[in-house]
Amino acid sequence: MLRFFSSLCLTLSLGLAACAPAATSVDHAAHKGDDLVRAARAEGTLSIYANTDASEVAAVLDAFKVRYPGIAIDYADQNSTELYSRFIAETAAHQGTADLVWSSAMDLQIKLINDGYAQSYVSAEKGAIPDWAVWKDQGYGVTAEPIVIAYNKRLLSPDRAPHSHAELRRMLEADPQAFEAKIGTYDPERSGVGFLYYSQDRLASAESMDLYRAIGAASPKLYTSTGALMERVASGEHLIAYNMIGSYALERQHKDPSLGVIFPSDYTLVMSRIAFVAADARHPNAAKLFLDFLLSRQGQELLAKRSLQPVRTDLNGGGVQRPAVDAARPIEVGPALLANLDEMRRLRLLMDWRDAIHGR
Repeated sequence: MLRFFSSLCLTLSLGLAACAPAATSVDHAAHKGDDLVRAARAEGTLSIYANTDASEVAAVLDAFKVRYPGIAIDYADQNSTELYSRFIAETAAHQGTADLVWSSAMDLQIKLINDGYAQSYVSAEKGAIPDWAVWKDQGYGVTAEPIVIAYNKRLLSPDRAPHSHAELRRMLEADPQAFEAKIGTYDPERSGVGFLYYSQDRLASAESMDLYRAIGAASPKLYTSTGALMERVASGEHLIAYNMIGSYALERQHKDPSLGVIFPSDYTLVMSRIAFVAADARHPNAAKLFLDFLLSRQGQELLAKRSLQPVRTDLNGGGVQRPAVDAARPIEVGPALLANLDEMRRLRLLMDWRDAIHGR
């Protein structure tokens, strides 16, 4: 029943639609099955820009290479905003860029697709993917990951941990000094996913700014890297990570049981990592083949083993822990995500955020 859904370069890119290549239609039937495999092997290489840590998808990359030998993969993982800006700049310069773009910054991905940076492709796996996970046969949601509150159970006992956004706000308001510099979260000014989760909080709850003001009173530390934020919580430097990507937290919890993971009971945002084949891809067939593999049962099962919850309807979540159905708030894949990228609206949202976090 779930439905899904720097910076100068980002601001500048809002006016670069004219530089974007036109979205491409393809003869889908000519690139299915063996024909697609042969064409991909003839290309011999594949460039992927992603903001998923390479360690999280190593098994997927290795399995693809085993299944399709002869296709070399250049996998570049980077911050979501850096990825977005780099991809646009390289496309505008006609210097060659990624063949496949895969990012959890859903709004930025949808903007790129809307501005013509993607080409259409009917994936061979589309029949197993719900309609809400596909937009214009160009953007494919590959995962269904909850956004959680993570905390250090050695320093904050589970019976005291907040289990909703409202409980977290009350805890911080009651004793902000106890949490001074002990809260970590993404920086929406420098992180695409940080801005996405912040803007979705604003849509999900009229009281979201009260929570951000409470976080600001505790002098939080701001991050662009999920790995760095996770390490600070695991080490005890931070007590709580707010709006943490759940897949990373759940995977770390397997190795470190002192890490607590909370699916907020009032609402839990659920995001998807959207992939598309670049309109100017130099190796489009290899990109389509890899997209098919990501969405295949094998690819999705491998993602699930790293707590990246699959989107396929025939895997029942792949055994990954999920939020309660009535609390899940999926971020839908589609044009509604474009609203918060309007330049004036974005600036207003960030001004509100600065006022809340920095008290100005």
